[in-house]
Amino acid sequence: MLSNARSRYAQSRVAIHYIRHMAQPNTAAPGVQHRTRPIAVLFDLDGTLIDSIGLLLASVKHAFEGFTGRSPTEEEWVAGIGTPLATQLKAYCETDDQLDAVTTRYRVFQRAAHDRLTTVFPGTLETLGHLAAAGHPMGIVTSKSNEMMDRALDLTGIAPYMQSKIGCDSCSAHKPDPFPVRMALGELGYEASEAVFVGDSPHDVNAGNAAGVVSIAALWGPFRRDQLESASPTHFLTDIAHLPALVERIQNRSAV
Repeated sequence: MLSNARSRYAQSRVAIHYIRHMAQPNTAAPGVQHRTRPIAVLFDLDGTLIDSIGLLLASVKHAFEGFTGRSPTEEEWVAGIGTPLATQLKAYCETDDQLDAVTTRYRVFQRAAHDRLTTVFPGTLETLGHLAAAGHPMGIVTSKSNEMMDRALDLTGIAPYMQSKIGCDSCSAHKPDPFPVRMALGELGYEASEAVFVGDSPHDVNAGNAAGVVSIAALWGPFRRDQLESASPTHFLTDIAHLPALVERIQNRSAV
């Protein structure tokens, strides 16, 4: 109950922030955004900052061992990465009892194997350090449970760089809905026009586009470029080490 109350309170704060913003007149010329502070940089987690796809696939394989119904293929499971676990599992369960059983098996394995099968992508911490030194506020927007989000951020050393952390338990709407992106912006005190969102899945790109931020598709995750193209990201990025330079170009409007 307390968690639900906190979630409703957080969502109401974000809603108030955006209502106030929409009520303010835009005095800038069309197509012009006056940026006087470093833009905010939001990130997805799995497949973007941390290499945990092996963990996710091993967890779902364990969850469905001995299951009498249809089990997801690796390709099907990867396609749903970026959406909440419950959403993915429901597609393969006919009853609540089945859903509870496979969810429990998934979580037990995930917790046991997490630290062994979760690593930070090469160059990530250095990139976050460069962005922090340049004054860019940063945040996480993930469909991962808050418990596992915090565990991964602490394990990999990413946590100190993040001023906002939005997980699956932080709100009731999830990617590709834009609300979690907007919630992170509300916590940072930023508008969509002064932020970018980096993610490896079409769900990330769709959420970022719908929220009105600059969307950056990460090509080092499990999704191919052609799978991401359909979501129409603003930019593609092949290496996270190139992100500070791209953010600087976006900041200066030269690549927008």
